[in-house]
Amino acid sequence: MTNIPETGRTPRVQTRLVVIQILVLSLLGTLGGRLWYLQIREGAEYQKEASGNHVQQVVDPAVRGDILDARGVPLADNETRLVVSASRTDLLKQKDDGKAVLAKLADVLGMKPEEVRQKVRLCDSKTPQPCWNGSPYQPIPITDEATPKQALQIRERAEDFPGITAEPEAVRRYAGPGKSNTAQVLGYLSPVTDEEIQKAKDTDSPYLRSDMVGRSGLERQYDKVLRGKAGVTRYEVDNLGRVIGKAKSDAAESGSNLVTSIDSRVQRVAEYELNKAMKKAREQFDKITGENYKADSGAVVVMEAKTGRIVAMASAPTYDPNVWVGGISGKDYKTLTGKDSDYPLINRAIQGQAAPGSTFKVVSTAAAVNAGYVWDGGYPCTSSYSVGGQVFKNFEGESFGPISLGRALEVSCDTVFYGLADREWKKDGGINPKKGQPKDYFFKTAHQFGLGKETGIDLPNEVTGRVPDRQWKLDYWKANKDAWCKSGKKDGSYVEKIAYENCLEGNKMREGDEINYSIGQGDTLVTPIQEAVIYGAVANGGTMYEPTIGKAVISPDGKTVTPIKPRKAGKLPVTQATLKGMNDAFAGVVTRGTAAWKFGGWPQDKIPLHAKTGTAEVYGKQTTGWLATYTKDYTVIMTIAQAGTGSGSSGEAVRNIYSALYGVQGDGSIDNKKALLPEPQKSLPKVRTDGTITAPKITGDPGKDAEASQKDNPTNGEDQQPATSPSPSTGNSNTRRRPRRRGSRRTRT
Repeated sequence: MTNIPETGRTPRVQTRLVVIQILVLSLLGTLGGRLWYLQIREGAEYQKEASGNHVQQVVDPAVRGDILDARGVPLADNETRLVVSASRTDLLKQKDDGKAVLAKLADVLGMKPEEVRQKVRLCDSKTPQPCWNGSPYQPIPITDEATPKQALQIRERAEDFPGITAEPEAVRRYAGPGKSNTAQVLGYLSPVTDEEIQKAKDTDSPYLRSDMVGRSGLERQYDKVLRGKAGVTRYEVDNLGRVIGKAKSDAAESGSNLVTSIDSRVQRVAEYELNKAMKKAREQFDKITGENYKADSGAVVVMEAKTGRIVAMASAPTYDPNVWVGGISGKDYKTLTGKDSDYPLINRAIQGQAAPGSTFKVVSTAAAVNAGYVWDGGYPCTSSYSVGGQVFKNFEGESFGPISLGRALEVSCDTVFYGLADREWKKDGGINPKKGQPKDYFFKTAHQFGLGKETGIDLPNEVTGRVPDRQWKLDYWKANKDAWCKSGKKDGSYVEKIAYENCLEGNKMREGDEINYSIGQGDTLVTPIQEAVIYGAVANGGTMYEPTIGKAVISPDGKTVTPIKPRKAGKLPVTQATLKGMNDAFAGVVTRGTAAWKFGGWPQDKIPLHAKTGTAEVYGKQTTGWLATYTKDYTVIMTIAQAGTGSGSSGEAVRNIYSALYGVQGDGSIDNKKALLPEPQKSLPKVRTDGTITAPKITGDPGKDAEASQKDNPTNGEDQQPATSPSPSTGNSNTRRRPRRRGSRRTRT
């Protein structure tokens, strides 16, 4: 007899088999459930993803629209160049992360290996330029100046250059017609970043990784219309990467063209004259500082008086915007941003702010009339004005006796405005006014003239300037009180005494503050574009316009033209009678006032010209010159820092700009054939049936041509008028000038 079952299996074996069967059934059940989940419940989603994994996209960049001047001449367009690019994705697949490939590439291109490696490294907070600030998955341009021979070497030896391409591409070109520059107005492009791609993902204008975007100037302001829409071709590929079909594709849409109000010929003349004026100022000796003028920066604006359209806008120092095309080099980047560069990327016409000097008297005059002072009243123009022991002098101690407000503008008599501002300060309650008592006409009028805020020009990053009214003084005092109280000393140096006074009462409107303010000194700051708006409004009868550079947007096919119309910003707070008085006074500045020595022989009877000069004193620096001018058609504002008086530093240059506009020759005659723009350009360029835009050719150099036409001008070449020496710094806490000024001296304006 045996205990073994007939099946030949022991109970232990039987149990094991049952367990194994249960495990197998469980695994099969789990696998079946998972297959059901993947193929039935989530099948459609995974099928969609699987399909996406087998589609490759090829991006066809859109052709960026052109930026044109008012006559259709290209300021920024595109040209085909041989571009050598590197793919970081492919380079990182190499054992040495592509270092050997980049070294061989540098040898072919005639570049240093380090320079090439810097081009492909990614930008971050610790990596200096040059570096790549675009998407790491986008081909990175190494150079856009490859020769056909270099491109052929790279393409024929593709196995030696994995991840490197050499292809003809459309790249941006800043044409510089007639040797004009227009750098700060145009701006520049750089690759889109991953952050920008994510931010714009759900907008009506999303970015692709291949996009170049505007970083400043018009390129940034009108980026959306200029950029167009890149095309995307989608290919179906198998697991080996072979194309097996073509999926849905989107054709590229070229960007629209932007027509501006800039006239490239006038732009060249403005740039040429500004540069020449700065060079000439550096040859002049400043008797106050005992060295030549530095003339380190400046700006000029030419604007249509009746529309606010910008005809020319120049800023110095400047640069060649083409350095950004294809990626900027480390050397060029340092030149543009280093401490010794004087920061040429800044557009000083809209971002440069300084005390306006006597050009501000147009505001003070309007404020005086609004406060009730009679235009033809007899206001004492004495050689000096004394307040509490502080002596405020007029230019060279000049004294004209009792004069009208118009005559005060004409001869730029400081003491008239000192007296008016001082009287208003006292009417407003002095240093401790009662609640609700101050009427602050001088500060209120400045705000009504549009100061202390942006003009609204169609350029990015405009600054506001400053009106140092009571609210500003309070805010500024709160922000700086601790520092002033810590550094100030009652019996210390001049700066320490000022800090001590500011600690105690920097939140109050002191007598000296309002006196300085009345002649555009102290803490007042304006920009050239703000002055252009103000003097343009005086010229046209009182209407302030938001300055505009864009004039129209034209679709790529030329069938749709969208005008950009002038926009009114408000009215000057003056009557027509006051405007007439101002116009007469500013005409007198040209014929017998502070600018007469620079405009002798001007055909005033045929082309009435109006002007106001200004010289602003800046603590620790040489004086800044201002010259604000206008005719019935145009407003021209020029300012040069550390260059002396307004008439002395800018008079010749501004006259030459007007001469180029109207065809005025050196002897005062008018040659209409040589006039660049005797009246503002009203029509838009003609568009051909194929969408291209007609453009006249610019021959020669308009800047040098304008200069040659003035060879017979007797006023050209005159030196700066002598400046007076500073008077001793004396006074009390109520009248002491800000550190922004040098003592209490006045110079010719």
